[in-house]
Amino acid sequence: MSELPLRAQLASVLGRSAAGLSRATGRGDGSVIGGRVALKVEPDLLAKLAQGRRLALVSATNGKTTTTRLIAQALREFGDVATNEYGANMPTGHITALSDNKSAVNGVLEVDEKYLPQVLKATNPSFVVLMNLSRDQMDRASEINLLAKKWRTALAQTDTHVIANADDPLVAWAGLGAPNATWVSAGQRWKEDSWCCPECGGHLKRDVDPHWECPECGLARPRATWAVDNANDTLVTPDGQELKLRMNLPGDANRANAAIAAATAAGYGMHPERTLERLREVTSVAGRYTSVVTMGVEVRLLLAKNPAGWLESFAVLDPPRVPVILGVNAQIPDGKDTSWLWDVDYTVLRDRRVFVMGERRTDLALRLETDGVPFETADRVDEVLGRLKVEQPDITKVDVIANYTAFQQIRTAYGRVQ
Repeated sequence: MSELPLRAQLASVLGRSAAGLSRATGRGDGSVIGGRVALKVEPDLLAKLAQGRRLALVSATNGKTTTTRLIAQALREFGDVATNEYGANMPTGHITALSDNKSAVNGVLEVDEKYLPQVLKATNPSFVVLMNLSRDQMDRASEINLLAKKWRTALAQTDTHVIANADDPLVAWAGLGAPNATWVSAGQRWKEDSWCCPECGGHLKRDVDPHWECPECGLARPRATWAVDNANDTLVTPDGQELKLRMNLPGDANRANAAIAAATAAGYGMHPERTLERLREVTSVAGRYTSVVTMGVEVRLLLAKNPAGWLESFAVLDPPRVPVILGVNAQIPDGKDTSWLWDVDYTVLRDRRVFVMGERRTDLALRLETDGVPFETADRVDEVLGRLKVEQPDITKVDVIANYTAFQQIRTAYGRVQ
């Protein structure tokens, strides 16, 4: 990449210093404060840091942190990668990620859905990676149809190459605004936010999954050249190869993330077989899917922030004999409106022991009661384990599903496990 102007260099140095001070004093990882300080010195710093790089921007409602990590893992085959693979997905975090690795030609940036048009314009990326759109934090986020429209408009004004999930109608419609696209059949378990055509508002026809089309205006699912076969745990490549995925991250959602990552890495010139070898090295992402052993019990941590995420988490739970702890907060990063709990079907939990905790446990408890799911309340994970060890001495494993700040609190209690 080209040498930065003096003002941009100063901004970058000051930002890194602020980030380092934040880490040294235990206030955080420095990603946000570092970017804020840098932007005060050079408001156009993001564009300058992006010049001369091959960037991929990754955006979605669910799975963007994991997919960013997977793509970065693959691209390290070619050398250093500038990335924010542990979060900080707004421009301040992007500036910190690019400043921290100024020599890296390749970069992968997770981007908050609302900020994608802005970051797209500033960075002129080689690729934009789009996976899914569903309701999330509705008290402070745009309606997803409006969000998709903003994506589509922004993409139409660039020459970036889109890599997108053809099975999600909102994502596909947004991606169709781009001049170039690679389509991946990555699946869509949660369909409750995409029954209507994003083009004309008509009712979408979904006779055979994953195909969808609008009888009113003719909008239809693009033809995918990459596909996931969940039943056989395979990735189908554009030349018809069927490659075993064998991911060490659980569930269909992570097979989808891997397929998107493989398609993106191929855009950088990486062979899918080698990509999958590198992706299998990833066993946890910022604490997600991590298992820690405490009090002789294996505790697995799962993050779920919205109805679609909870549905995917339920799909990877261990057998019913394994208890599950559900944690819900309603702080600013979570969204203060917990009405989304009523969009989740909890009946799948009726045959297992369920504990509820978090600041909004009463909201969750009422929802479980309505679905006929017996539950117990608790304040901490270790309290649940202590109770289980007395009542079920042979217990060896517990699953934990929590939304964002509840998840981070639990993760911190275990020493910020990776």
